[in-house]
Amino acid sequence: MYNYLFGPVPSRRLGISLGVDLVPMKTCTLNCTYCECGRTTNLSLKRKEYVPFEAVKEELTHYLSHNPGPDYVTFSGSGEPTLNSRIGDVVHFIKNQTSDIPMAVLTNGTLLFQKQARDDIRDATVVIPSLDAATERVFKKINQPHPQLKIDTIIRGLVQFRKEYSGQIWLEVFIVPGLNDTEQELTALKRAIEKIEPDLVQLNTLDRPGTVPTIRAATWKELEHVLDFWQLKNAEIIAKAQERKELLSYRTDVESAILETIERRPCTLQDLSQFLGLHANELNKYLDVLEADKKIKAVKQERGFFYQRYGR
Repeated sequence: MYNYLFGPVPSRRLGISLGVDLVPMKTCTLNCTYCECGRTTNLSLKRKEYVPFEAVKEELTHYLSHNPGPDYVTFSGSGEPTLNSRIGDVVHFIKNQTSDIPMAVLTNGTLLFQKQARDDIRDATVVIPSLDAATERVFKKINQPHPQLKIDTIIRGLVQFRKEYSGQIWLEVFIVPGLNDTEQELTALKRAIEKIEPDLVQLNTLDRPGTVPTIRAATWKELEHVLDFWQLKNAEIIAKAQERKELLSYRTDVESAILETIERRPCTLQDLSQFLGLHANELNKYLDVLEADKKIKAVKQERGFFYQRYGR
C-alpha cells in the first residue's frame, strides 16, 4: 500500500497511468463547481513541501523496481500538484531513474505565472492545464478561485509557459452549459487559446455530480457546437468513460468491491476511498463506468453526493 502513489489507473488520454499525488486531499488554488472530488477544504496559493519528497522517492523506487512500467507517470490527485514546491525534484528523480517512461502533469495552470512553477515541470513530457473561462466574471463563477487569482494573470502564465516549454501542451476546457458556452465567452476563450498555442485543445464536461448540483453536463451536440464555433484544427472532444472498460487495467474485482460496499449502505467518494483503500482518482474511473452502465447513481444529500445501487 502506497501513501502517495495510486493505480495504475485507466486514463482516457494517457492509457495506463501511475498517479503521483503530492498534496493532501482537496488542497487547491480553485474550488471548481464541477470537481468530482468535492469542495476544496484548503484554498491556498502557498507552495511548500506538502508531502515529504524522500517518502515519494522511496515509493517510486519500490514501485518501478517491482512492476512493469506504466504508459505514463502522471502528477494528479485530489488537489493542485504544482502547489508542492518539490514537484520539480520528483520530476527530475523519475527522469534520472527511468528516462523511457513519459511524465504528464495535470494542472489547473493557475501557478504558471510564477517562473519557479514553470521551471519545475518543464521536463515533463506532457502538461495538461485547464482553462474554463477567459473573462473574470465566468472564471469566478465556474472555478471559484483564491481571491488573489486573476484570469488575465493565469492566461499570461500559460502564454509564457508555451514560450519556454518544448513538450506537448494539451489544454483542457471544461464546458458548463449556460456559463462558458455563450458566444461572448467562447470568443474570449478562442482568443486566449490562440495566444497560448497549445498542441491540442480537449473539450470535457461533467461525468458525475460536482460540488454544485445545479450544473449539468454538456450534451454531445453542445460540445460539437463549441468545436464548430471555434473552427480550431487541433480541438477535439474527449472520449466517453465507457471506453475505459476496454482497457486492460480495468479490474472487475474493484468494480465488485464498490458494488458490494454500496449495497450495504450508500457512500460518498471519500467513504469509498477510506473503506476500499483506493485513491479517489482511481475510484473515479470505475464510478464513471458503473454510472454509464446504470449500475449505480449519485444522490444529493446533506453531506454531499452518495452513491447507491441503481433503482434504489
